[in-house]
Amino acid sequence: MTDKSDEILNHDLFVTEFPKKNYGVVDYLSGRVHFALLDQMKFMSTSGMTKEQIKEVIISNVSEIIENFDPQKSKTS
Repeated sequence: MTDKSDEILNHDLFVTEFPKKNYGVVDYLSGRVHFALLDQMKFMSTSGMTKEQIKEVIISNVSEIIENFDPQKSKTS
């Protein structure tokens, strides 16, 4: 089990906040995704994954998200 302070330290090392000011909703959301992907790739690389492994995992995850997206359900949530 990890210590709570270790969790906070890891979070601070790998999570970049995207600025909220002066962006429209679409640009803001795109920026958050961009920063999140960069943070994830940085963490995966630090964990020893190769660039090709990182690419495969991220493409697989994004493809699954897109495949499972239901525009009708997203309107009600």
